[in-house]
Amino acid sequence: MIQVLYKEINNFFNSLTAYIVVVVFLTTIGLLMWVFPDTSVLVYGYANMETLFRLGPYVFMFLVPAITMRLWAEERRLGTIELLLTLPITQGQAVLGKFLAAWAFIGVALILTFPIWITVNYLGSPDNGVILASYIGSFLMAGAFLAIASCLSACTRNQVIAFILTVVVCFLFLLAGFPLVLDFFSAWAPQGVVDAVSGLSFLTHFTSIGKGVIELRDVIYFALTIAFWLYASAVVIDLKKAD
Repeated sequence: MIQVLYKEINNFFNSLTAYIVVVVFLTTIGLLMWVFPDTSVLVYGYANMETLFRLGPYVFMFLVPAITMRLWAEERRLGTIELLLTLPITQGQAVLGKFLAAWAFIGVALILTFPIWITVNYLGSPDNGVILASYIGSFLMAGAFLAIASCLSACTRNQVIAFILTVVVCFLFLLAGFPLVLDFFSAWAPQGVVDAVSGLSFLTHFTSIGKGVIELRDVIYFALTIAFWLYASAVVIDLKKAD
């Protein structure tokens, strides 16, 4: 696994596309935080990072697929997946190695927003405990997005298709807790089904963490989501490796 992890980290940090995506991410966050009148901290007149963490899930919905759309799709297109799987590692280790490398890269992108944290502390007195918890929640949610991206990237040779599929599926997981979706299910489904759908929402669990309280159930939810989609990735790769 270490071989795959090192190789993928090296690929990410030597990829122009990855750097462009990170620059776009940081620019978008900066514009949302300081420029756009509807979201700017300067307009509201109080120093916090609510804008970043309120709109961050939607930014991640595009950031993660853009970084990871080639994760397995490119391997399948070039036919190098067979070579990768001949290394002295298991299929699960290959999946985990690629996932951890991409997660680390996304973690670096999050860390690069740290100057914003310093700035809001200079401008006011934000609740740093809530900010730290929100960073942890963002990292966990990014990992869940990434696990989904890994699986869907393994389903196709086309990076664009992998990107679109991932955005759609991630958007559905974000929307799961919205009243519009819950009202649709409540019209015909038992309350238990409605609660189950609501419980699948990334935003529900992320918002809970963003209040400054990291509950075990939210951490377990993201951990199980990551584990499920990584397992699905391994299954899909096993089925598709001969294609």
